[in-house]
Amino acid sequence: MTENEIATVEVDSPFQVLTRLGPRLLESVYEAVLAHELKKRGHRVERQVPVPIVYGEIRFDNWSRADLIVEDRLIALFVASLGVGVKLP
Repeated sequence: MTENEIATVEVDSPFQVLTRLGPRLLESVYEAVLAHELKKRGHRVERQVPVPIVYGEIRFDNWSRADLIVEDRLIALFVASLGVGVKLP
């Protein structure tokens, strides 16, 4: 599967998950459900994978994590925000 094919699924799947679950849940909920949805579609998915950071000669192994890695090629990160000026009911 190419990167473009993976990305197409990665764009459609979160939309489906958000449509079903709605807004205002914890990032970890969306991550777990999206990982399930992608696995259901036949993709290899890893959650909370450490991503090392190299700064000069120093390597930081446990300072950053990818929320999801799909097919060893696509990294998905979740960011929850409320946007400026959004009025919640």
